[in-house]
Amino acid sequence: MTVVVVGAGPVGVAAALLLARRGVDVLVLDRHAAVYPQPRAVHLDDESLRVLQAAGVADAFAAVSRPMAGLRLLDGAHRTLVEFRRGPGVHGWPQASMFTQPDLEALMRAELAGEPRARLRGGCELLHVEQRDGSVRVVLRDLATREDEEVDADAVLGCDGANSTVRRLIGARMRDLGPTERWLVVDLESVEPLDVWPGVHQVCDPARPATFMPVAGSRYRAEFRLADDETAADLDLPVQLACFGAAGAQVVRTAEYSYAAQVADRWRNGRVLLCGDAAHLTPPFIGQGLGLGLRDAHQLAWKLAAVLAGGDEELLDTHQAERAPHAAALIRVAVLLGRLMTGGGRGAAVVRRLALGRVRRLPGLSDFTLGSRTPPLRRGRLVRRPRFVPGSPVGALVPQPTVAVDGMRVRLDDVLGEGWAVLTAGGPVPALADAAGVRVLRLGDGPGELACPELVRWLRGRSVLVRPDRIVAAATPSFPAIMARRWRRPARSRRVATDTP
Repeated sequence: MTVVVVGAGPVGVAAALLLARRGVDVLVLDRHAAVYPQPRAVHLDDESLRVLQAAGVADAFAAVSRPMAGLRLLDGAHRTLVEFRRGPGVHGWPQASMFTQPDLEALMRAELAGEPRARLRGGCELLHVEQRDGSVRVVLRDLATREDEEVDADAVLGCDGANSTVRRLIGARMRDLGPTERWLVVDLESVEPLDVWPGVHQVCDPARPATFMPVAGSRYRAEFRLADDETAADLDLPVQLACFGAAGAQVVRTAEYSYAAQVADRWRNGRVLLCGDAAHLTPPFIGQGLGLGLRDAHQLAWKLAAVLAGGDEELLDTHQAERAPHAAALIRVAVLLGRLMTGGGRGAAVVRRLALGRVRRLPGLSDFTLGSRTPPLRRGRLVRRPRFVPGSPVGALVPQPTVAVDGMRVRLDDVLGEGWAVLTAGGPVPALADAAGVRVLRLGDGPGELACPELVRWLRGRSVLVRPDRIVAAATPSFPAIMARRWRRPARSRRVATDTP
């Protein structure tokens, strides 16, 4: 079994690591011979860190990232309108982490280099894909020698970004969900730490919307929206940076970006599938660009591995069915928040200031505004979400508290392993679970049981079926139908880590 992954960014390498650890040989192709040196993504939430955890790099990522303090909304004079703070989340990691993308890519490539089933080949470009008799022939070109060659694979993943060649080759097109905006991104460095609040500053000024944030280490970032008739040269950058207290920082680079809100109309053609920016693009207002791509990889890797091992081919149909609505929902939220924070004219700015003055006095709003939990997946073949049951955990990630197992304290995902699992605190467990190869984990104080009062409270007497990507597929009594499908294969054993978040 061989999968070709096109694109060696974080999404492509995460997909490669997840597949390799499920017994699949992976070849990763990329135009760049080394890590792309310029920073792009700077934020990940705690849901996304569970993907890095599954890929084996979350602890290394924690060492090169910084927890984000929260969000401040500012008016045009940089006065604070409202502040929302962030802290520990329900997924075992900080609710938000800031980082520089080259650091993340370097540690992910180092992890990939130690994976015997994976190989990275840089300095080549994809020319063509052709499907025949259940396999995919890939034609690529070595950029140094200009020679073409062919590679046969069982599947191809297009993780090759916004200008995806794979997307073009399968005839997919991007569908607009909102307007495109031009922003100037300025990456900064300061040897001496700047005297600034350690969270994200969002200027809610229609005349000059801007964002400023400490990233990690000595790095900072500022972003300024450009008017339709404006160029980067028209912006008085030293004055703008001084407003944030960053006049003394060194400008590492400036780059103009067009932030789009788009979702591909087609994510799959046979054994060729899309992930990440190849499948969707989002404005930056909720920091979900890279996180959406990592979720794509996490939710696709186990399905593809199961199909390659003889599982039902229609499992791949669930990729777009699950991921596209979820991505579209978050993209629409980003578009809406962008309009609410930066849209309108002078009158809108006045209304915004009055409204936010009242908003910050509402109890619990900070948790709602900055909660890192994304919408649950829709009801489908692998999500038996009950209708008309508010608060159902089905379709969402199971929380990841620290649990005690035989005297050791570990993260829940490290106990769940790589396959399907049932979590129960005394609720019913169908006998079919053992026959289907589903691991049953019981919560309690007895030998071999998981001790975790937090999970017991969350279960509320239910038993839940957890997919390999940590999504709750069903709660009793509705999950025997999922377990009966031939969509699984035995997962390899996984060493239980003993470190804690």
